[in-house]
Amino acid sequence: MNTSSPIRVLIIPGLHNSGDAHWQTWLQGQYKGAVRVNQQHWDRPDLDAWSARIGQVIARARPDSQWIAVAHSFGCLALAHYISSSARHQHESRPGIHAALMVAPADPIKFGLDHRLPQSGLGLASTVIGSENDPWMPLQRAQAWADRWGARFQNLGAAGHVNTESGYGPWPLARFKVDEMIRYLQRQHRLERAHPMEFSFAL
Repeated sequence: MNTSSPIRVLIIPGLHNSGDAHWQTWLQGQYKGAVRVNQQHWDRPDLDAWSARIGQVIARARPDSQWIAVAHSFGCLALAHYISSSARHQHESRPGIHAALMVAPADPIKFGLDHRLPQSGLGLASTVIGSENDPWMPLQRAQAWADRWGARFQNLGAAGHVNTESGYGPWPLARFKVDEMIRYLQRQHRLERAHPMEFSFAL
């Protein structure tokens, strides 16, 4: 690996985008070089188009960038589909998405998409945060998807859809989670530098 490979934050909003007061917008401002995935049609939950747009944004960036994706609502479904369909089950030393924070994922059943999402591990460090009274996803189903994807799960309590309407503007927990993932990737970098032969054989 090029040890100078940048670790960057990729913001993936849900339907209708995340406005100025949304926690995703606040979080984007916390990290230099953070990028938002802007969909062509924010009001059309098209899994293929939204997933493809994630790939397009990554393709425009420095090729050795390593991304921490932060998704919300339908953006979580697009992210899971992108990771699966683009075969990102790869070694940590390669570019691409290497960690993911998925907050209040929308229930794929609402969109008839449950059969199109990955049914097994995503192959990267990930955390799903769910809410006990989220109108878009029952808590038990959010936890079930986290289990399928091999993700950690956190119950945020009665937090609605974890959006502006639920009172989630600046949200230190989101930054804490992303910082944890940054430290995780940095540890992987240090391990590779310390044991280069082990990592070269793993590629």
